[in-house]
Amino acid sequence: MHFNTAVSPFPHAARTESLNLQLRAGNPADAQACGEICFQAFEIISAQHNFSSDFPNVEAACDFMLQLLARPDIYAVVAEVGGQVVGSNFLWSETIVAGIGPLSVSPSIQNATVGKHLMRAVIKRAWQQKFAGVRLVQAASNNRSLALYTKLEFDVQEPLVSMQGQALGLKIPGYLVRLATVDDLAACNLLCQQIHGFHRDRELDRAIQQGTATVVEQDNIITGYATSIGFFGHAVGTSNEDLQALIGAATSFIGQGFLLPTRNSQLFRWCLQHGLQIVQPMTLMSLGFYKQPAGAFLPSILF
Repeated sequence: MHFNTAVSPFPHAARTESLNLQLRAGNPADAQACGEICFQAFEIISAQHNFSSDFPNVEAACDFMLQLLARPDIYAVVAEVGGQVVGSNFLWSETIVAGIGPLSVSPSIQNATVGKHLMRAVIKRAWQQKFAGVRLVQAASNNRSLALYTKLEFDVQEPLVSMQGQALGLKIPGYLVRLATVDDLAACNLLCQQIHGFHRDRELDRAIQQGTATVVEQDNIITGYATSIGFFGHAVGTSNEDLQALIGAATSFIGQGFLLPTRNSQLFRWCLQHGLQIVQPMTLMSLGFYKQPAGAFLPSILF
């Protein structure tokens, strides 16, 4: 999933000034309309760049929207014109930094600045809720979304690629990978705090409950963890070897693969040498607080 943002070029579209655009909070009753729009909009973007589809079908997109719209920790904003839903956006509030997306706008109303209004709405919400910063990951091939976010004061922080392939089944000597438990939360949170300047306790705790989180140890000391090695998972480690161990132990790479900062040439090269392939380039962007990571990391599709 590209996640941010399904905004594609259509030459003939009205401006929002003549559309009487209305924004409101989303709710589970909007799942069908939002899901259909999300599927259509992302499908168009994927086809334009010959990428695989973000969702296998409309039903999957609607199910995903229902999950987001039902979560109390995710703020949803819906755009309407004439009582009809034409777009949606989401603010994820699991830590002191909020994540944005997916933003999608109906293909029938593109180029009418709906996306900009939806973005401004979630940014305003983030500042009202006193978040230290907001972040997103956008598809690097989407020039319009890159321009939109830059105009909204987002800064490019990391070029990324999504990586996919067969599970490697590798063990790195001296690095033990095992499932994470609730007893590991404190050590993992401290590690994330040291690397990023904040922890992601709620995401990690949920991943532990779901059985997807793993930790890597050296001499019985946790030196890295991953909520999962996949699109919605993030990972941190004191070294590239920690991440190599976590990637090597993953039984699969969930979704369209995991996101890897390409400035980390050593880890990037290692992945390529072990048969993993680039799916697409992406970009990590931030507004507000951002600390250059003091270690190795893999972001999620949010950040």
